[in-house]
Amino acid sequence: MKRFHIHVGVKDIKTSVQFYSTLFGQKPIKQKEDYAKWLLDDPSLNFAISTRSGEEGVNHLGIQVENSSELDEITERLKKADLGVYDEGEVTCCYAESNKAWVKDPSGVAWEAYQNMADADIYSDAKNEETSGGDCCGPEEEETDANSSCC
Repeated sequence: MKRFHIHVGVKDIKTSVQFYSTLFGQKPIKQKEDYAKWLLDDPSLNFAISTRSGEEGVNHLGIQVENSSELDEITERLKKADLGVYDEGEVTCCYAESNKAWVKDPSGVAWEAYQNMADADIYSDAKNEETSGGDCCGPEEEETDANSSCC
């Protein structure tokens, strides 16, 4: 089963957890001081919030898969879109050990395709902390389209 993923940057975890727990009718399945995640069945959604990006609003979108063949299938589709797929491989990110690939859509929205293999006690591994300023969720900056605009 594939699950749609949305990661939103928030200012205050406690207040946001209360709001989204009320909205979804359930508490998060994972909660840390800077992160919370809900796995919903209806709709099939992996919804996460964190204070890590320093920005509020939608951080990135994605598709979570259950096995490597589903991940390979989606990664190949992303490559066919010819938008510069960044195959991150196996990493620790968002308190999980994952295998993932990234792309930015034509509007500059970051998308990830990933498979979680295990829970982790840390937000990200040392490699990600160095390359992304502590926010592991996103494609490398050099993948940004030179024609995209910023407000």
